[in-house]
Amino acid sequence: MNKKTLKDIQIKGKSVLVRCDFNVPLDDKGNITDDRRIQGALETIQYLKDQGGKVLLISHLGRPKGKFDSKLSLEPVAKRLEKLLSTKIIFFSDEEIISDKTKEKVSEMNEGDIGLLENIRFRKEETDNDEAFAKELASMGDVYVNDAFGTSHRAHASNFGLAKNLPSAVGFLVEKELEFFTKTLENPKRPFVAIIGGAKVSDKIGVINNLLAKVDQLIIGGGMAYTFLRAKGFAVGKSLLEEDKIILAKELIQKAKSQGVDLILPIDTVVAKTFDNKAENWTVSVNSIPDDAMGLDIGELSIELFNEVIQKANTIIWNGPMGVFEMTSFEKGTKTMAQSLAKSKGITIIGGGDSAAAVEKFGLADEMSHISTGGGASLELLEGKILPGIDSIEDR
Repeated sequence: MNKKTLKDIQIKGKSVLVRCDFNVPLDDKGNITDDRRIQGALETIQYLKDQGGKVLLISHLGRPKGKFDSKLSLEPVAKRLEKLLSTKIIFFSDEEIISDKTKEKVSEMNEGDIGLLENIRFRKEETDNDEAFAKELASMGDVYVNDAFGTSHRAHASNFGLAKNLPSAVGFLVEKELEFFTKTLENPKRPFVAIIGGAKVSDKIGVINNLLAKVDQLIIGGGMAYTFLRAKGFAVGKSLLEEDKIILAKELIQKAKSQGVDLILPIDTVVAKTFDNKAENWTVSVNSIPDDAMGLDIGELSIELFNEVIQKANTIIWNGPMGVFEMTSFEKGTKTMAQSLAKSKGITIIGGGDSAAAVEKFGLADEMSHISTGGGASLELLEGKILPGIDSIEDR
């Protein structure tokens, strides 16, 4: 990785603006229900504090659409950070985010102090990547650190804009994400297997195309598998199907063949007549899906087939569930994939989003080599795209 990291910059006595991803889930009472994203930022924050920086944290929470919304305040995050770091966090409760009063208080911070600005998306200038707003933010700091991988695929004022106005580096979390993804994609230990699931082929075209040039085997599950099965001539009943992507699926099957990639589809599927956890379900071969039923998970034979491939792999990337894992009746395919990766002796990378939610749900997060903190950002890296929030950081 050729981007500057924390170890490449001078910190003592400097005001360091740090873009974090504290976009955590809250319950109806405003309590944080999962603080993994906050924990992911602790190493960078503690290091900056220990090095004598004046640390000013910036994050968004939810989608307030450029307006103040008390339900999306970062105050609960400040309180959780205080507990996790065992130190005082100065929370700047400011509907304007950076009023003159806040700027004055920030200027009074001492070495080792940690402050947190209010939700940056209370200002619409953030998502507009407004130049004047970025400059105003930058005026409060000497150095900018991007430690929010989850928003790095967006060009916003608090990442792209700040990096254009201040000396910059990536934090430990982003450094780790980039190392896992770039090393894996550029020089994987083989066999290299990708498991791609989720609802739609259209969401993952770029990922599949890019991975076909890199992997040895590509497993496809989830709702998108039925478009591929239809492309192979199977009837799929009422299963999720993108009619306008059948030709594309045929082309991807052909491309895999011509590149010597083993593209593996389910051979059986769990079906039901309605999209309902309580609906009667049964397993059929993919060549005998009833006209009045829909596939909602992979079947036992597919699980065995996929598991066999996974256990022989030395590198595995997983993005997207195998079925409707949110319903207990149709979680088995996704759960067993997670268990299979947990048992693997290879490098296992979970590409954020639903896959990350699944390994969390099944209590297997600690068994994986790496779980990405950014669903959209990891997808774009897998597609081979450049992430503007990282591209804008200074090179070494």
